[in-house]
Amino acid sequence: MNRIQPLAGIAPDHLPRTLRILLENALRHGTASEALRSWSPGVTGELEVHASRVFLHDTNGVPVLVDLAAMRDAMVALGKDPALVDPVIPAELVVDHSVIADVFGRPDALRVNVAREYERNAERYRFLRWGQQTFRQLKVVPPGAGIMHQINLEHLARVVEERDGWAFPDLCLGTDSHTTMVNGLGVLGWGIGGIDAEAAMLGQSVSMVLPPVVGVSLVGALPAGSTATDLVLTITETLRAHGVVGKLVEFTGPALAGLPVTDRATIANMSPEFGSTAAYFPIDQQTLNYLTFTNRPPQKVALVESYARRQGLWHDPTANLLYDEYVEIDLSTVVPAIAGPRRPNQRLPLTHAKQAAEAELPPGPRMIAAGERKQPVGHGELAGGGIGHGAVVVAAITSCTNTSNPAVMVAAGLLAKKAVERGMGSRPWVKTTLSPGSRVVMDYLQAAGLTPYLEKLGFHLTGFGCMTCIGASGELIDDVAEVVREQDLTVAAVLSGNRNFEGRIQSDVKLNYLASPPLVIAYALAGRIDTDLLTEPLADGVYLRDLWPERSEIDAVLQDVLKPELFEHAYDDLFTGDDRWQHLDAPHGETFAWGNSTYLQQPDYFTKQTDNLTGTRALVRLGDSVTTDHLSPAGAIPRDSVAGRYLQDLGATELNTYASRRGNHEVMMRGTFGNVRLRNQLVDVEGPLTRGPDGTTTSIYDAAMAYRDAGVPIVVVAGKEYGTGSSRDWAAKGPALLGVRAVLAQSFERIHRSNLVGLGILPLEFLPGEGGGLTGNAPIDIELHDDNSATARSAGRTYRLKVRLDTPREHAYHRHGGVLPHVLQELSEGHTT
Repeated sequence: MNRIQPLAGIAPDHLPRTLRILLENALRHGTASEALRSWSPGVTGELEVHASRVFLHDTNGVPVLVDLAAMRDAMVALGKDPALVDPVIPAELVVDHSVIADVFGRPDALRVNVAREYERNAERYRFLRWGQQTFRQLKVVPPGAGIMHQINLEHLARVVEERDGWAFPDLCLGTDSHTTMVNGLGVLGWGIGGIDAEAAMLGQSVSMVLPPVVGVSLVGALPAGSTATDLVLTITETLRAHGVVGKLVEFTGPALAGLPVTDRATIANMSPEFGSTAAYFPIDQQTLNYLTFTNRPPQKVALVESYARRQGLWHDPTANLLYDEYVEIDLSTVVPAIAGPRRPNQRLPLTHAKQAAEAELPPGPRMIAAGERKQPVGHGELAGGGIGHGAVVVAAITSCTNTSNPAVMVAAGLLAKKAVERGMGSRPWVKTTLSPGSRVVMDYLQAAGLTPYLEKLGFHLTGFGCMTCIGASGELIDDVAEVVREQDLTVAAVLSGNRNFEGRIQSDVKLNYLASPPLVIAYALAGRIDTDLLTEPLADGVYLRDLWPERSEIDAVLQDVLKPELFEHAYDDLFTGDDRWQHLDAPHGETFAWGNSTYLQQPDYFTKQTDNLTGTRALVRLGDSVTTDHLSPAGAIPRDSVAGRYLQDLGATELNTYASRRGNHEVMMRGTFGNVRLRNQLVDVEGPLTRGPDGTTTSIYDAAMAYRDAGVPIVVVAGKEYGTGSSRDWAAKGPALLGVRAVLAQSFERIHRSNLVGLGILPLEFLPGEGGGLTGNAPIDIELHDDNSATARSAGRTYRLKVRLDTPREHAYHRHGGVLPHVLQELSEGHTT
């Protein structure tokens, strides 16, 4: 029998389930505060969270392992055993972020894309094999298995962990913000920065302020024609407007009984988009059904039920739980919708989508005649026949957000079937891709006989990975790209993903819309974003209503093809990999042998930067809602960029993507703030430019190096929601290596603020009403005070700020210059907590 940390008699009966899990965690590790033991709405306090496991993907995981390898070198320099730097809890890394949709719309797309993936990333993959062999608790899921969050949901998640004679909640912290997807299965987890992940792997707790809990009551039922995607877009809009940043969302209400885990996971996946730390669904019969359905052992299912009931984690609709805030969402009001063109919370009901899209289009051609084009696309007709402002040039069924949900995937397949049977096809200028989150998806689509119809519309399997959702969408069709650039066209992408920030999906595409998989196909058929799908034909008198499958049709297919055996087959060799993976020549040794690689370089995060904040200059002055996509290098490395020229000077011919080179700080720091859509208010042009010390306009990297050579400390000045979006540690690492000492902002997104602290950058938050007049054009003198406040003086004005070091642990990190120097010192002295 496993031991448990009992909650009966300790946890208040009204305690939300999320806080019950955190209380159990704190009690078991001896860190439970009185605020948590005696919680009531409005109570705040400090919280130390010990992850039960850490979850990573390759583009964040490679720099994590690079940092651990660098820590081993630093340990050797101290005369200590490098093996002291070794994860003490399980860590799982899924390789899913590196495959690119280079080839599409043909039967060999998967084979060619995977071959190119290995060509581009063999060096990184050999390094991952070294990490897998060297770090005892690290498991690596090789390329081609799927997307990390869908694999977590379908296979890896324990719900209740069994370890060392104990049973306790699976508390999963991951280096991707969408780690929250597993909240749909009753697992509490959220995204953390790569630096925090390294610390957690090495036994450190994650320090945070006890967050408010928002109870979201779901009532009613989804009407016919509305999907889980429509529901999550509604929830995203509602909760972003309510304000849940830095809070735990806990779902409750009568609608839960009829809401399957696949729908819950779609909602929980987009927790970062509505801003919450987590979006938790309690354990109930739907949880057990899903565990059984995905082939979890019967004894595991029984353990989950018995533990949840005993610890008060089982969903009891009659329980009188208290929350800091309450929100009610009526599922019966949900209507078909898309979201865009720049934020996931910009929900557009289909009834308004055409009008909203038209408002985004500049004056100019909606159509370009075929005769104006120079070359055909090779799709059997000229792709330019419908190209103009508003053309849909990317239609991607992508992302674990929706491909984890069999109902919407089967709906897409049935819609494709009906379209093909009516002689319809995708427009030739649309790049069509299918990149599901697990191999199970293709198995059930094939079993249902729907794959051939998707392929007829160009939705051939392009890879098992994140792909278009993270911007690994590849180039547009050649002729389409040429026309878009020549005419400076405002064109659109429609994807079944979770993010649509500017510059994220494809560099030539200005408008990006989130949609359910069947609507992605509908827009591929229509070919234009300014089409009213409810009242206008998609083609030749055929309307969307003629193709849309009934719920009974979807249910019949699901009943016929979805079996637990599908999951057994998909996951029986999860950690093995194919022959290419097995035959990688991985290095050996307790320390990594750094060479002249352009992918992997030994970083130095152990030299403390100056604390002097007098006479600082603003490197950039940014507005509101600046995302980590603006801050962190992403996408393909342009040849004419600072990073591109650096690599070419080293003899590199295949520049690859920034994601593939996150293990090389020299490349990444040159690409920091490199987004072509960056709006730096210090200069009059868009892109990665700023003013240098001499007042001339130059690249941000060159300006930062000039300030460093002049001995001038630099800062960033920004507006609200600084650092929103993905949990990209390079959004903090890059500025830190450029020399940024502080960020002065109106507010911060949770993960990015933590990353800044972890890198030794001071987050300073303007008090309400302050900061608007700080232009960044003059020197800024910053003074810190003992009461966690600060003042900034510039151009004769004084601004008041709050120092956002929120816990004693964060103050300790800052004193040492960041997390890594702090942890290195503790490990070298024999401390692990």
